[in-house]
Formats: sequence, C-alpha cells, structure tokens
Amino acid sequence: MFKKLKQRWHVNALNLVLILFTFAIGGSLCGMAGRKLMAFTGIDQGFWWVFIYIILVCLLWPFCVLMISIPFGQYSFFIAYLKKIQARMSGKRNKIIRVAIFASGAGSNAQKIIEQMYLSAKKGEEVFRVDLIVSNKPDAGVLSIAAKNNIDTLLIDKERFFRGDGYVAELKKAGIQFIILAGFLWKVPVSLIRAFPNKIVNIHPALLPKYGGKGMYGDKVHAAIIAAGEKESGITIHYVDELYDHGNIIFQATCSVSENDTPETLAQKIHLLEHKHFPEVIEDLLKMQNSR
Repeated sequence: MFKKLKQRWHVNALNLVLILFTFAIGGSLCGMAGRKLMAFTGIDQGFWWVFIYIILVCLLWPFCVLMISIPFGQYSFFIAYLKKIQARMSGKRNKIIRVAIFASGAGSNAQKIIEQMYLSAKKGEEVFRVDLIVSNKPDAGVLSIAAKNNIDTLLIDKERFFRGDGYVAELKKAGIQFIILAGFLWKVPVSLIRAFPNKIVNIHPALLPKYGGKGMYGDKVHAAIIAAGEKESGITIHYVDELYDHGNIIFQATCSVSENDTPETLAQKIHLLEHKHFPEVIEDLLKMQNSR
C-alpha cells in the first residue's frame, strides 16, 4: 500500500510519512475543534447534532490540515491536493494521462519531464503522470532517476521488442496511455505504433527532415551538421511512425552553429534547447489531448 502511495503521489518515504502524519494530526485537530464548537450550540446529541457536526468537520478539515502541513513541510502538497478535490467536486477535473518514458542513456530529458510533472502537480494543475520508465540498457542512468522518483521500470529485450509483441501487454497492464521517447536508440516496432496511434512522441537533436534516419543520433548528428557547414541546428519534436525520424512535426527550436563549434559544444547547445522546450511541449500536447 505504501509503495502505491509513493508512486501515486511521487514522493519519497520520508515525505510519505510526513504526509500521513499531517492527515492523522490534522484530522484529529479537526474533530476536536468541531466538538468544541458544537459545545457552544447547546444542541443535545442526536440527529441534528451529528448532522451539524459533520458539516463543521468538512468545513474545518482543509484549514486544519493546511495548518499542520506547514511545520511538516508539506504545505505545497496539500494545496495541490485540495485543488484536486475542488476540481473533482466542481466536475472540471482533467483526466491525468499516464505516461511511459523510453530512454537508453543518462535520462536528462526524462528528469526534466518529471520535474515538469512535479511543478504542475504543485500548482494543482496536474495533466500527466510518469508511471513507467522503459530502457533497453540495464546500466542506463535513467533507471536511477526512476528509483529516486519512485517510478516503476521495465527493462526490455531486443528479441521480444522487435519480433514479439513490443511489450504492449506490459504497457497496457500498467495503464500507459502515452509514450515519450527521450534518447531511446531503438526503432519503435509497428506493433507498438499500432497499439498507441498518434500517442508516441520523439525528440531529435537536429532540424528534421535533414540529418535524420538510421544511425543519426547523438554526436553523429552534430558531426554531420558541422561537416556540412550548416549555420543553424536545433531540435525537432515529432510523432513517431514506421520510419526513422519521419512522423509529423510538432515543434522545432533553433540554435546557431559557429565556425568553432565541435560535436561536443553543439551538443551542449542542443541539450539546452531540449531541456527548455521538451517538457513544456509535452505538457501542452497532453493538455490538448485532454481537451478533446
């Protein structure tokens, strides 16, 4: 149960304990305050006493938990929590889209997307939730990021991914509704594309349609751009289809390429663009999906 709560709220063990203490102490304080106020009404215990007491407790509870949450350092969590409750009661609550991130490396883009998720949740405007990190490398840094954020992981095998079911069964079982490729080096099989039509997005470290295709990833892309004498490069966020780097373009951002640039320095410029734009574009895209 505690593991599920950590995953649902995306908190570590210490914060989970503090949140549960806040619920318990805030609830007790609310009950005590309600009984004290009822003593001033002069109403004998019975149906009307219970009825009014319940109304009082419902009104007092938000104030009590917020007050207790301050010394426990959980104020931002409970502000967002109360906003979610308000949204549910008003019928305006957005459906939270459950996301899987596929990554093969250190996972810096995955980290930025997770941070965007936390930022939105703190504002009470949660649009998506990263429920799964998928990697084809057992030593990928992105798996450590998943562990730190209490996110489930799935390590995939090449044979089953390409010649089997593409792990569609596991993704569906986890409730995944949208897939983000963030530095994932394998081509996505048709089985997975058909299972998630127009729900798989990739980021490419160049301005497509140039410098895309098989083998064009990482420093290989940057080296090709410099060798061609290009004055501009950038990022492309696009939907994934059956071909390498071919799906419809969602967003592009550019940076200059100087005469002194190397693949390493150009990569740094590209990373800045990725970290700035990828999380925001993902959130905006999922907001649009939610509004349909």
